[in-house]
Amino acid sequence: MKPSVYWLFVFVPATVVLEHAGQLPAPVIFFSAALAIVPIAALIVRSTEQVATRTGDAVGGLLNATFGNAPELIIALAALRAGYLDMVRASIVGAILANLLLALGIAFLLGGLRYRDQKYNPVAARTYSTMMLLASISLAVPSAFSRYFAPESTIRQEQLLNLGIAAVLLIAYGLYLLFSLKTHPGTFESAEGKKGEAHPEGKPWGMPRAIGSLLGASVLAAWMSEVLVGAAEGTGKALGMSQTFIGIVFLAVVGGAAESGSAIAMARKDRMDLSLGIALGSSIQIALFVAPVLVLASYAIAPQPLELSFNRAETGALFLGVLVGTIVSGDGQSNWFKGVQLVTAYAIIALMFYFLPELKH
Repeated sequence: MKPSVYWLFVFVPATVVLEHAGQLPAPVIFFSAALAIVPIAALIVRSTEQVATRTGDAVGGLLNATFGNAPELIIALAALRAGYLDMVRASIVGAILANLLLALGIAFLLGGLRYRDQKYNPVAARTYSTMMLLASISLAVPSAFSRYFAPESTIRQEQLLNLGIAAVLLIAYGLYLLFSLKTHPGTFESAEGKKGEAHPEGKPWGMPRAIGSLLGASVLAAWMSEVLVGAAEGTGKALGMSQTFIGIVFLAVVGGAAESGSAIAMARKDRMDLSLGIALGSSIQIALFVAPVLVLASYAIAPQPLELSFNRAETGALFLGVLVGTIVSGDGQSNWFKGVQLVTAYAIIALMFYFLPELKH
């Protein structure tokens, strides 16, 4: 384990102490819980890598993507139960943009500083990009419907539309898994063959330790997520931040720490196909799996059903982010300046949401 990440586990007990100390400022508890989630997310990825050495790359890759997104899903479910629907919608958009622009941008930048030019499979990149464009369109449809037909209140047709789109997205994600894992796995092969083995570094773990670590990390993630969401509203008021900004930047970056770190680490090892697969594959899973699951879960745990009715800023940011990511990553070659372009786009979008007042849908 890398001390630079895992020493942050001290923030788990620290967060518990701070939460029960009484009368502490909400931002102190919020950022302590955020720091505690970072090593938990890293442990989830580490554990899934160990499990993957015994299940094979196909199943292991699916596990990695699923458990890598587990903190994001757990944070969103906690916010959903607390009734922070705007924050949940923002965290969906923010998680996609954080992977697509920030994580991939830093991966391109740091990989490009070590290697002049890095190549990857352009066919796979275009497949990922097409799925992201499909996702951005599907998330824009209920937003447009809500804005023009039900701006003040939810009508029955809007609820049915959200449920219908959630079902279609889940079917599309299932077929995407079938395509990538079963019928056309060659589409996603490395552009220059395997660059080293995909096995995790260090001494292999036993299966009981790997599964135990995975389950334990998931429980810790749920616990710290509850604390994080509980302090989110007070943090926003104290720092002058909207629910939307907290969701689109803080919760997204913290929840995506696992896959972002993996994507960057792979780029530093000149394994750009794997780096791209982690960053873009995670974005696809959030849009096509996590978002519809949250819609369905909201009927059971939220004060009111979650609608995929994003405001104009969120819809525009998502579409432009996907468009920029598609253009920059579509040619099968990366360098440090492409990383700068992606990170710049993310910084501009984050600044916009920081200064944006709360909007009605």
